[in-house]
This record gives sequence, structure tokens and C-alpha cells, in this order.
Amino acid sequence: MSAPYKLITIGPSHYCEKARWALDFVGAPYSEEKHPPIVHWGWSYSSGGGRTVPILVAGERTIGDSTEILRFLDNEFGNGHRLYPGDAGLREEVDELEELFDTRLGPHTRRIAYFHLLPHRSLTLPAVSPGVGPGQRMVFSLGFPFFRWLMRRGMNINPTSVERSLDYARQVFGAVDHRLADGREFLAGGVFTAADLSFAALAAPVLLPPEYGASLPSLEELPAAVVELVTEFRATAAGDFGLRLYRNHR
Repeated sequence: MSAPYKLITIGPSHYCEKARWALDFVGAPYSEEKHPPIVHWGWSYSSGGGRTVPILVAGERTIGDSTEILRFLDNEFGNGHRLYPGDAGLREEVDELEELFDTRLGPHTRRIAYFHLLPHRSLTLPAVSPGVGPGQRMVFSLGFPFFRWLMRRGMNINPTSVERSLDYARQVFGAVDHRLADGREFLAGGVFTAADLSFAALAAPVLLPPEYGASLPSLEELPAAVVELVTEFRATAAGDFGLRLYRNHR
């Protein structure tokens, strides 16, 4: 196409990372338009999408879901290594795994991360600010107490819900541990697919891979409770797998 695609994101969002990684993987030309949380609504709605990001603007088409973005890119650029296998049985397996990670992992690692991040203005603002225009940075900074309240309310972030989210995340990591126990290199079909990409991206908030495609706090900056959690998840077979995927495929 004559102009790059445009990806509308919240920089550190792991669902946005999933789409960003796929764009990089297939070699699609794109520009990324980053916005702070909540502030992004004006741009996401005006692009023809909804409240959530990522949103991919591809010519006259607007795609507002990370999985749909991956499927679109696979169809457009998948002449070589496909994110979705051509074999019907393997494709169903990849689709099921991606759905598991989209629904049973991603929302919970996000809640865990924001539960620990939002109390600390000094951690939250540097995480969401890189690549954002100065006006939006100022709005988010000045309105931070209100935006923090909205985010906690919208994502149901509280100590009880975070304990449930930790249980869900541990269950999914356990399922991936079990799947990897036979020594396989990838989750399905012996090659890197959307299932692997989705797991690694959506597990990133509790793994903090150095190769992540946006700014994340370093372990040295984080409270001891977060360091303990990241250490726990990294120590699993699934955690090691996610970090390896970032090293080798990101």
C-alpha cells in the first residue's frame, strides 16, 4: 500500500504489544500513534474504532481487536511464515490457545500490573508517556488522580480481584507448563504461531521481558512485592518459554 498502516495504542498495553509484534513479525509498514489511558478515547473513537486499543487503520478499513489484527496481517502478508497454520486441525488448536490467552490471561495480567503500578505516580507516568504528545502528557499528569480512579473502577482493580487474577494467571501458566512438558519448542505445530506470540505478549506484565516493544519499569524500580511476583512467574517453564520467545522472535 502507498502509506504505512497506523496503529493506535496505549504504549505499554500488552494487547497493543501483541499487535505491534505481529506487525513487526510480518514486516508490515506502520506508524504507531501512542496515547495515555482514558485520554486515548478521543482518538480511538475518531479513528472509527471503539473505546479499546489497539486499533489498526489500514486504508479505509479499521480493525479494533488484537486477534482480528493478527488474522488480517496473516492474510495480507502471510506468503512465507504464517502465524496461523494452513492445516485445519492445527489452525483450530492455535485459535483455541489464542482465545485462552486473550480471555483467561491478558485481562488478569493487566489487572495485576495496574494494581501495583497505579499507586505510584513516579512509575505510571514514565510508563505511559514515551511517544505521547506534550499536550496529552500534561492532561494525563494533571488529571492523574481522576484517571487512576477511572482505571481502577473500569478494570475492577482491588485486592480481592487481584488475588483472583493471580489464580487465573497461575492456572494458565500451569497449563502452558503442562503443554511444554514433552519438550516441544512451540505450543502448536512445531513452529512459531499466533499462539506463541499471544502467550508471550499477554504474559509480559508478569515477566517484564527486556525486548518488550514499549517502555516498562525495570525490576530495580519496582516494589518488592512486584519483584517477588515477577521472579515467581519467570521461574516456571511457561515463564522461561515466554522470555525465550521474546529473545528469539521479538
